[in-house]
Amino acid sequence: MTVEYGDQDARAVGPALAKGLRMRCPSCGKGHMFHAYLKVSDTCPACGTELHHHQADDAPAYFTILAVGHVIVPLAAVVERVAMPAMWIHMALWIPLSLATALFSLPRIKGALVALQWALRMHGFDGKGNKMEGHLAPTEPGAAA
Repeated sequence: MTVEYGDQDARAVGPALAKGLRMRCPSCGKGHMFHAYLKVSDTCPACGTELHHHQADDAPAYFTILAVGHVIVPLAAVVERVAMPAMWIHMALWIPLSLATALFSLPRIKGALVALQWALRMHGFDGKGNKMEGHLAPTEPGAAA
């Protein structure tokens, strides 16, 4: 799917998502999107694309929990049905596997969500600045409205 916005260049959603899943810049695919575990770089170190516009909020955590749960729970159910191991074996197996899967998936899912926002020109990725349409501008405490 390619998204076009008037006179601006079209941005393909699929390739942008693939680059985001690899935690790379959605524009060039070369620069690292993150400069820490989940901290998105303000700009791409390779091409200079601004990435600070993203507003991923809690969505990456939600989608990570959803994905990990849909993988781990059926696996645990199958192991219980086939082998019926003791509860301590379940705990020793599924808790570390769940944590490892979630920690591995979370930055990749966040990268895909930032890339999706970039491809759809959301939250200031349209090149017109970070507009807050429909939001009140922040004011100083005690300032007259």
